[in-house]
Amino acid sequence: MKYLSLILFVMTLSVASFAQDNMANNIDNSNIALQGYSPVSYADLGLAQRGVKEFRSEHQGVVYYFTSKEQKASFDSNPSKYLPQYGGFCAFGIYAGAKFRVDPTKFISKDGKYYLFLNNIELDAKQLWLNEDEDKLVDTANANWKRLSKTHN
Repeated sequence: MKYLSLILFVMTLSVASFAQDNMANNIDNSNIALQGYSPVSYADLGLAQRGVKEFRSEHQGVVYYFTSKEQKASFDSNPSKYLPQYGGFCAFGIYAGAKFRVDPTKFISKDGKYYLFLNNIELDAKQLWLNEDEDKLVDTANANWKRLSKTHN
């Protein structure tokens, strides 16, 4: 019985940990971030490049793909430099107070950070972002992210 309690406790912690990862990161059911696009390509090259399974790393329970072993090594040496803003959710959505999935080809790279955006037939969130005062948007989004990173939406 003692071991059963321990196992249940560990399982509860694991589920809680996954739920937190899922709330703070825009990941799929396989815990893959950025829909498989390389965070190093966004940050260092200003490009949206799809990574490959051969070059992958895990950071805090989230899986990232890269285009080369050099990109993987760059990420592994300093993961926080390459993490997407707002866990990879739509930056304009976070500004507006909600989490939205993104089109991984719609992004802005600025000052060593990159922001991803929703883009569909009804809304081009990147264009909305570009039409506003970016400093104000970032300040509001950062404040909203403190709350949103801990919720399902």
